[in-house]
Amino acid sequence: MKLPRRRFLGLVAAASVSPAMSWTATAQSYPTHPVRLVVGYPAGSGPDIPARLIGQWLSQRLGQPFTIDNRPGAAGNVGAEIVAKAEPNGFTLLEVLSTNTINASLYTNLNFDFVHDIAPVGSIGSTPFVMVVNPSIALKSVQDFIAYARANPGKINMASAGTGTAQHVSGELFKMMTGVELVHVPYRGNYTTDLLNGQVQLAFMPIAQALEYVKSGTLTALAVTTATRSPALPNVPSIGEFVPGYAAAGWYGIGAPAGTPQTTVDLLNAAINAGLADATVRSRLSDLGIEPRPMSVAEFSQLVADDTAKWAKVIKFGGIKPD
Repeated sequence: MKLPRRRFLGLVAAASVSPAMSWTATAQSYPTHPVRLVVGYPAGSGPDIPARLIGQWLSQRLGQPFTIDNRPGAAGNVGAEIVAKAEPNGFTLLEVLSTNTINASLYTNLNFDFVHDIAPVGSIGSTPFVMVVNPSIALKSVQDFIAYARANPGKINMASAGTGTAQHVSGELFKMMTGVELVHVPYRGNYTTDLLNGQVQLAFMPIAQALEYVKSGTLTALAVTTATRSPALPNVPSIGEFVPGYAAAGWYGIGAPAGTPQTTVDLLNAAINAGLADATVRSRLSDLGIEPRPMSVAEFSQLVADDTAKWAKVIKFGGIKPD
């Protein structure tokens, strides 16, 4: 999603947050010079803004600039490869997305191994998706949807922002776990107009994008995709309440080249988590539809491993190939 220039500049300016305390150069040996934070998407895109917010926090917290290096291309794989092949000294980092765990199985010709070449450092937050339908099909619950889809196999069109996106595989996971037959309709960008006019009937839409339409009644929210309900839509159930074990979300974090010293990884993790505890940072992330999710290194590593394994099964089940 490309943000309007005024919105983009406003959010970047708002990223200048004041840390609760400063870590002096005498408190640690890292970082001793500027750090590069590689973002595999263009400036002003959805992933770019949280990276700038966290980068600004880390700059002020750790006393050295954390500069954003936008390296778009191949669904984030260009940026990931740069970091995978960088020196493991903590001075080149990667904004890691849930997309990277999907790409690990979706693309079979990568020149790096995401799981082995990128070390998880810290979680930033997650973006729930909402299972929304056009009101024309008059369904109000996940149970009703499953019953309708089973009675009408192949008659529901499921939109996504593209093949292999988190939205797409969230829908494929739903198909795999419920046995329903849906027709995937990938878009190269915005599918909202077609969803609103009923040309496609279903989407697993980012919650920030869906809120306006759900509240106005132009789309019906059946459930959120996270394991628990979202504070943004507290009266909307989770899919897991009807399909036990179902959970999916987009998320953001920070990674480093494998082999980066553990002391550096731990220091960065602590600094990121301090940012997520800061009221201003939390507010800025929430404005972007991102729910802050502080984690230890071990917890974030487990999330990366679990999602990589989960999406590998989904991609195999759906026979998904990159466009």
